Amino acid sequence: MKSDENSGAFIFRNGRVLDPSREFDRVADVLVLDGRIAEVNAGLDLGSDISARVRAIDASGKWIVPGLIDMHVHLREPGEEYKETIASGTAAAVAGGFTGVACMPNTHPVNDCAAITQFILERAKYHGSCRVFPVAAISRNLEGNNLAEYGELRDAGAVAVSDDGRPVTNALLMRRALEYAQTFDLLVIAHSEDPSLSGGGLMNEGEVSTRLGLRGIPNAAEEVMIARDLLLAELTGGRLHIAHVSTAGSVELIRAAKARGLSVTAETAPHYFTLTDDLISGFDPVYKVNPPIRSSRDIAAIKQGLADGTLDVIASDHAPHSVVEKDLEFEFAANGMIGLESSLPLILELVREGVLSPLQAIAKMSSNPASILKIPFGTLRSGAPADITVIDPDVEYVLDVNRFRSKSRNCPFHGRPARGRAIMTLVGGEVAFSE
Repeated sequence: MKSDENSGAFIFRNGRVLDPSREFDRVADVLVLDGRIAEVNAGLDLGSDISARVRAIDASGKWIVPGLIDMHVHLREPGEEYKETIASGTAAAVAGGFTGVACMPNTHPVNDCAAITQFILERAKYHGSCRVFPVAAISRNLEGNNLAEYGELRDAGAVAVSDDGRPVTNALLMRRALEYAQTFDLLVIAHSEDPSLSGGGLMNEGEVSTRLGLRGIPNAAEEVMIARDLLLAELTGGRLHIAHVSTAGSVELIRAAKARGLSVTAETAPHYFTLTDDLISGFDPVYKVNPPIRSSRDIAAIKQGLADGTLDVIASDHAPHSVVEKDLEFEFAANGMIGLESSLPLILELVREGVLSPLQAIAKMSSNPASILKIPFGTLRSGAPADITVIDPDVEYVLDVNRFRSKSRNCPFHGRPARGRAIMTLVGGEVAFSE
């Protein structure tokens, strides 16, 4: 990541600075010195000493935002490096504008002990292009029987716990997880799915699944578990985050819980406000994901949940698979889509639709995930680490998986016209990506 060209001091001139951490939205200059934000203001007048060592960049017409954070990705290392590695996944991240990613624990072996957490952080230190925040397992080996050792995981660098990819079906274990995690101020991230309702399902249950003759997954499979975990969060006072929300009923449950004062946050992913289940009519496994893409009614509810703050975060749920797992009959193909390099333009579509303001959109990708994970990023305040994403909101192009830096190609948005992308990504004041 380091080179003479990439390192040093910068001043971005005349960009639209969007810093949701302080509700800042105006044309200004951003000065970066020694890897940190030195000053943000209009018409900064640099002294001769600083001017001589600062690289000036004209950011007119561009957005300058806190480095984007994706709090739900799968980097596949250790164990499935043929799908993705920490090196390739973080390269994809910075190309998508992300300066930090939280990686889920369903690796091989599972990240359920300090040694695996430390391995991930060491690999990221030497081979990563951006910051990596490991999410450890709720239960040992993701089996849902015994809790992992949260203290040692926290000390090793874990920022949260989750059995993502598998639901915690045992309500008592989930209660204990919420209680135990409080001791170490760890966030519990829930994969909300009742397998007795979803088991064997291949897509959203509805008119399309009936017509295609594919077994469906009802909205209730997600909503039943969200309702349970909200009640457990209320009982324990634990910090609960609901991953990949996909249904209208889920949005309503979370909205009501927040109104009651529960300490709950939630995320959705771009495919849940962009794609509908009718796309599966062609049996293309690129659209197979869990939870499944839903109906237009659910999309409308997801957008409303984003607009009113019920859904705090937009994360990609970047899930790389090789052709070995994906190029199969729909029934046998793996669930998952990649998203690190396609998320930003899809979120900018919400801005152009008027669903979100620019400041709201950036908050759901920077300051909100940083606050939820309790990491000191997602801000352009003076003194903060210089994690910065520069966005051209108007550039038009076509999403092309053959240009992606991810090792996998299972992206449902290949060939889609797009508008807006990251053109420069700084991590700690160093250029990690430049278009």
